[in-house]
Amino acid sequence: MTQKTSWAQLVPAMLCFFAMGFVDLVGTASNYVQKDLALSDAEANIFPSLVFFWFLIFAVPTGLLMNRIGRKPTVMLSLALTLAALIVPVCGEGYWLMLAAFSLLGIGNALMQTSLNPLVSCLIAPERLASALTFGQFVKAISSS
Repeated sequence: MTQKTSWAQLVPAMLCFFAMGFVDLVGTASNYVQKDLALSDAEANIFPSLVFFWFLIFAVPTGLLMNRIGRKPTVMLSLALTLAALIVPVCGEGYWLMLAAFSLLGIGNALMQTSLNPLVSCLIAPERLASALTFGQFVKAISSS
């Protein structure tokens, strides 16, 4: 069975891979937050750890959520959380506000990384899935740089 995928379906998925790359900026962002808020190294190192902690916590529940509400709504929720994480620092600055922003980024990224590949597998023919996912990781790498 061959499955045709239009660019209208594939481009939004690749933009999601681009958004997924935002989490790779956590190290750089935590350095700026450390300088702006005059934090110690220990306080600043909480930020990257927090992002990956939320991935640990939310990876399995995201699979359950995806089974309940679907792949596309889960990816849309992850984009909303990532957007919220990027908006929070604009609202002000402070240690607790930055903790909230990095937490939202971690939760949004956990949802996105867990649900995006299954969504792409529904859009792409099985014989082209590996190349599509590899291209998605390439798009993510562009975002990271």
